[in-house]
Amino acid sequence: MAAPLRGRLRALAAALGGCGLLLGSALAAGDERLYAAAVMPALRALPPEAAHGLALRAAAFGLLPPARPDGPALEVRVLGQRFRNPVGLAAGFDKQGEAVDGLYKMGFGFVEVGTVTPKPQEGNPRPRVFRLAEDEAVINRYGFNSHGHAAVERRLRARQETQLRLTGVGMPLGVNLGKNKSSTDAAADYVAGVRTLGPLADYLVVNVSSPNTPGLRDLQGKAELRDLLTKVLAERDMLPCERKPAVLVKIAPDLTAQDKQDIASVICELGVDGLIVSNTTVSRPSSLRSRQCTEPGGLSGKPLRELSTRTIREMYSLTRGRVPIIGVGGVSSGRDALEKIRAGASLVQMYTALVYHGPPVVGAVKRELEELLREQGFKNVMEAVGADHRADVLQN
Repeated sequence: MAAPLRGRLRALAAALGGCGLLLGSALAAGDERLYAAAVMPALRALPPEAAHGLALRAAAFGLLPPARPDGPALEVRVLGQRFRNPVGLAAGFDKQGEAVDGLYKMGFGFVEVGTVTPKPQEGNPRPRVFRLAEDEAVINRYGFNSHGHAAVERRLRARQETQLRLTGVGMPLGVNLGKNKSSTDAAADYVAGVRTLGPLADYLVVNVSSPNTPGLRDLQGKAELRDLLTKVLAERDMLPCERKPAVLVKIAPDLTAQDKQDIASVICELGVDGLIVSNTTVSRPSSLRSRQCTEPGGLSGKPLRELSTRTIREMYSLTRGRVPIIGVGGVSSGRDALEKIRAGASLVQMYTALVYHGPPVVGAVKRELEELLREQGFKNVMEAVGADHRADVLQN
C-alpha cells in the first residue's frame, strides 16, 4: 500500500476514534439516528477489516448503545442454561475474546468468541474480507486468524468471576474451537481447546465447517466426525470443573442430503448437545449484484438466509427435534429470527447485520421478534421453536 494512502487511513482511523469519544454520550442516551447517520457511514469509509477492528475497540471501551431490559417472553432455557433472550453474537466478531463485556451490553443474550486455534496464526493474506453492499452481504476468507489458546485463556480467566455472574443472570458464553492450518492431528487440536478453554465456557463449538481452512470441511464426513467428537466428548467429560460445558457442532450449509443424514446420525448416536446451523456458504446465488461477489471465501448475510433456514429445518427433522439448534445466517430482523425459530432453532445468532446496521439492530430484532410472537399467538420463544413442523403434521 502506498505511503500516502496508509497515512490517510491512519488519520481517518484516528479521527473516527475521536468521534467515538464525542459520540459516546449520545450513544449512551440511545440516539440510534445519530449512530445511523454518522457512525456507520464513517465506518464504511474504512476498509472492512479496519472497520471491524475499530468497532471491536469501541465495544471494548463501552462506546456502544446500551440495551433495554428484555421481556419475559424472550427467555429461553436450553443447553442446560438460561438465556435472557435468544439473540446471540456469532463467532468471528470477537475472535480473541477482547471485548466480551462490552458486547453483552449491546443486548445480546449470549456471546460466542473465536474461532480459537491452539497456536497463534496469522490467517490468510489481506485483503481477506469484502463488503457486498448491494446485497447486504460479506465474503470473508480470514482463515482462522487467532492469538491462540494461551492468549484467549488468559483474557477469559481474568474476567471469569464476571462471566459467572453474567451466566447466572441469563447471558452464557460460548467458545468456538478450530484447528491450526499446519496441524496434522485435527482431533488433538480440538481436544486441546476443550482442555484449555472448556472450564471458562458455558458451551463449546467444534467448528468443522469454515471454508477457509484447507481440508477442514472433510471432518464433517461420518467416520471422521464420529472419531473427532468421541475424543472431544471424552475430554469434556474429564474436565475438572463442576459444571461441564455443552458441546455443539457447527456445520456448513453446502451439504448433500447424505451428509446431513450422516451428521444427524452421529450427533444423536454420541449424544452431542447441539448444532449450530450454519456457517458461511461457498455457493454464489445468481441474485448477487456486487462486483465483488466472485471473491473466494465464505458468503454471509442476507443471501445466506434462506439456505441456512432450510438447513435448520432439515436438521431439526433428521434429529426429530431432540437436538437444540442455534440458527445463524442472514438474521437482520425479528421476522428473520422467528423464521429460523419456527424452522427449529432454539436460539439465533447475528454478525453481518451489524456491518450494515450497527449495534441498534440488536434491539430492533428483539423488539420485532417480541411483537411477532404476540401476533402469532405464542406466549414465548420456546413455544415457537419448531412450530412449522407441528403445522405440517396438522396439515397432513
